[in-house]
Amino acid sequence: MTDSRYDVIIIGGGIIGLAAALEITARLPQLNLLLLEKEARLGRHQSGHNSGVIHSGVYYKPGSLKARLCVEGAKAMVEFCRTHNIPHQICGKVIVATHEEELPRLEELHRRGEANGLTGLRVIGPEQLREIEPHASGIKALVVPPTGITDYAIVCEKYAELIRAQRGAIRTSTKLTGLRILADEIIAETDNGTFSTKYLINCAGLFSDRIAHMAGGNSDLIIVPFRGEYYDLTSDRAALVGALIYPVPDPQFPFLGVHFTRRINGTVDAGPNAVLAFRREGYQRSDFSLADLASSLAFPGFWRMAAKHWRSGMDEFHRSFSKAAFVCALQRLLPELRSEDLVPGGSGVRAQALKRDGTLVDDFQFVPAGRMLHVLNVPSPAATASLVIGREIVNCAVRNFAIGK
Repeated sequence: MTDSRYDVIIIGGGIIGLAAALEITARLPQLNLLLLEKEARLGRHQSGHNSGVIHSGVYYKPGSLKARLCVEGAKAMVEFCRTHNIPHQICGKVIVATHEEELPRLEELHRRGEANGLTGLRVIGPEQLREIEPHASGIKALVVPPTGITDYAIVCEKYAELIRAQRGAIRTSTKLTGLRILADEIIAETDNGTFSTKYLINCAGLFSDRIAHMAGGNSDLIIVPFRGEYYDLTSDRAALVGALIYPVPDPQFPFLGVHFTRRINGTVDAGPNAVLAFRREGYQRSDFSLADLASSLAFPGFWRMAAKHWRSGMDEFHRSFSKAAFVCALQRLLPELRSEDLVPGGSGVRAQALKRDGTLVDDFQFVPAGRMLHVLNVPSPAATASLVIGREIVNCAVRNFAIGK
């Protein structure tokens, strides 16, 4: 016996689940929609633990889903913030090369950015860098004017407000515990009732692979949680950073390296590192789940990844436990920085999809399965591109199971 029947159920109340729900209620208002979120409030995890950057799309391989959706999504996010009076700022950023061997990668970023349609990009020398960021140091830098900042927790709240205004239902404190796939309906069993739907969209982030498995999907990939830990600059030293200062990233990894981010509230973050979390929602070093860790260790791809990247992983763990090492990494960009300028900040956990062959999935990944759609890899720049990712998810649903027809 079900409590309610719906045309569409979305699992996950982060920014991507909300964006998909917003798209459905706007484009297909005839559908009866329910969004389920296990936490007491929306955007509790990745959406509420990010740096608030509106990414430009400079990093991503031309032609990739990430590149296309980020560039378009950044424009859509800025317009959304303007329309709804959400605090935001287009402040630009600099990507700084501090060693000669980084220069070819910096030029490649310049090429990628222009191929992705970004304008105003330019490579500058150390004198021009100091004009933009007086305390930064490097041999060359790429200026990326379209980059901005906002508060994605406020964005999530506005998405939810609009969904409800368009008669979409949102239930928090409702955790999915089981799925039954029948001939003409899907039964979603939760700890707060049982619901029936024609179609189901899985936007569960850190647990998206488990829900796919619950629905009978294969195990070609798993979600591996990586914790990013931040320091904050003290208020009297926040003036060291004007806007955003990033290093040239290592192309082997989907992480951008430790950097400086001025938030919309005026504080400055320094970080993050990227370490394996021993719990999927493990925001502290002491957080531990035997089941979560065991699922990572039992997956063959984990050991293939570890064999390839163990040295970098050890460096990240060293920075996690050594403030001196963390400061040293940051001083490459900001030589004046001192250990006493930093106080412990927040942390976030990235849901990173890992393939069986040990490859870290780089692009967004949507997997249709019958009358279900599993959104299995939407890391950064997901918040930036959330509006157009929501549109892409609904497009995929329309193509694959004729939702709304």
